Amino acid sequence: MDPASRYQSSGSIASQPTIGSTTPRNDNQVDEITSGDSEKRVKEISPTLGPLHWGQGNGLGQDNDGSEGSQLKSSWSALFKRGGILRPFRLLRSDLRGRTKLYHTDWFFNQLILASAVYVFFTNLLPGITFASDLYHLTGENYGTIEVVFSTGLCGIIFALFSAQPLTILGVTGPFCILSERIYYLCSNTIHIEYMPFMAWCCIHAAWMHWLLAIFNAHDWTMDYVTTFSTEIFSLLNSVIYFHKAIQELQRAHANNSLASFLYSIIGCVGTFLVAVVLASANSWPVFHRYVRMGLTEYAAAISIILFIGIPHIGELNSLDQQRLPISTDFQPTLPGRTQFFVRFWELPLGWCFAAMIPGLIITILFFFDVEVSTICATVSRYNLRKPGGYAWDVALLGFTTGFCGILGIPPANGLLPQAPLHSESLLHNEEIVLEDGTVEVIRTVHEQRWSHLLHAIGILAFVSPQLMKLLGLTPTSVLAGLFLFMGEQSLSVNPILYRFLDVLTPTSTLPRIPEGLHGYQGIHLYTLLQVVVTGAIFAVTLTPAAPVFPVIIVLLVPIRLKVINRYWNSNTLKCKAHQDPLV
Repeated sequence: MDPASRYQSSGSIASQPTIGSTTPRNDNQVDEITSGDSEKRVKEISPTLGPLHWGQGNGLGQDNDGSEGSQLKSSWSALFKRGGILRPFRLLRSDLRGRTKLYHTDWFFNQLILASAVYVFFTNLLPGITFASDLYHLTGENYGTIEVVFSTGLCGIIFALFSAQPLTILGVTGPFCILSERIYYLCSNTIHIEYMPFMAWCCIHAAWMHWLLAIFNAHDWTMDYVTTFSTEIFSLLNSVIYFHKAIQELQRAHANNSLASFLYSIIGCVGTFLVAVVLASANSWPVFHRYVRMGLTEYAAAISIILFIGIPHIGELNSLDQQRLPISTDFQPTLPGRTQFFVRFWELPLGWCFAAMIPGLIITILFFFDVEVSTICATVSRYNLRKPGGYAWDVALLGFTTGFCGILGIPPANGLLPQAPLHSESLLHNEEIVLEDGTVEVIRTVHEQRWSHLLHAIGILAFVSPQLMKLLGLTPTSVLAGLFLFMGEQSLSVNPILYRFLDVLTPTSTLPRIPEGLHGYQGIHLYTLLQVVVTGAIFAVTLTPAAPVFPVIIVLLVPIRLKVINRYWNSNTLKCKAHQDPLV
């Protein structure tokens, strides 16, 4: 990439399509949603109010006759009128009309779709079982491998069949693991109640909160104001969480194994990480056919894991007492004493049923943010999608799966930021279009269908069977630690914060020329350092008993960016692109 193009002036708002992606970013492709497009959408959905922007001066309280109360009442009334931004079920009706007409066109199949299903199967299953090991130890064995696999497969099948945007991939995420671990800590050590019934109520409350967000068209009055200030911090936080989880796995190996086993655990962790990183760069190798290099890149993590699962069985290594992924030998919950996937949630004392609304709200905030951003990343303009999506319908469907998982006693799945855009990437193909003048234009587009989502979810769900579960049980936890490192590295490598932070450490004389209107790099450097400090502060919160509130802090970054950052950074700095990603 030309160094001079790393900083460019732009007045646009980007959707950052590569959050946590394991596919190298193409620097020549930039996906943007301009502020003008955002205002245009608001005008279209709310003709009675015009460009209504919450918190940005919409004329509330001003009336022609000087009556503030009359104008306020009229404005709020207009919000709920036909076409109003808070008109109940407006987006849900639109989503259903748009997708039901095209549902039959979602069921076509070809070889690329099968390859995509296999690819997404590995990119979804492997991180899931990695989190399963962590949940097993930090939730008192309430959640384990079978619960994570069951949830990922079940929710995936439901979304593949009924979602408005089947490109969005669901799974158990790191931030939810932190939430569930801290809720378990509160239940067992502070308020002394049963964890599973309380968690079930958290998910039930989250379900109806999701439905309220969908009914009142939350997508229209929230996501227009989420900028890369928040998404970059959230992506960096995920990377830090991955690295921390790897360290925790090695700490458990040190505490429970012999010194020889612990030392090999370090070798297995670092080896898994390095082999995966090297294979992930195979596309740039000068050797091998391009299809071989493509296969090595796409299945880098799977190849590395299989390799280091087998190495401990060679020679004297077979005698080491290694920790392996805990599994269930039968189709039943991990926790001893639980015999079925069903929680008697009604037995929880009434007061705690209502108290569960607080963590339920936090889960709702986290899940809504995740599924919205992951869907945006999977449907950015460079994928040239033709079919409409359905943010409101998918949020409502996510509410159903969240409540259902809570009642079953399994961790609820939500939108996966890395896997959703990877799913779209794996379905890209060239398509010829005949224009009106008879010329043929070749474009890159995506196969918009449901088979790849459905097949990969069925494959994951199949692993709840005792026979396939035993295969997962062969995985050493040191390999999972290496996978955590790999996931963190891949997520960090595409985060613009990393490159801007490296610029902070680079002499100004060697940096590329910045656009006109800026007086040096100080503003950009301070902006980057602020993001790093905020990420560190949020991560520190996740290590305390206050960890369940960290999604609220992330949401608060949105108004902070809109109200506070604008006061201390000039518009030219906030519009400046660094590494093809704007700071807005």
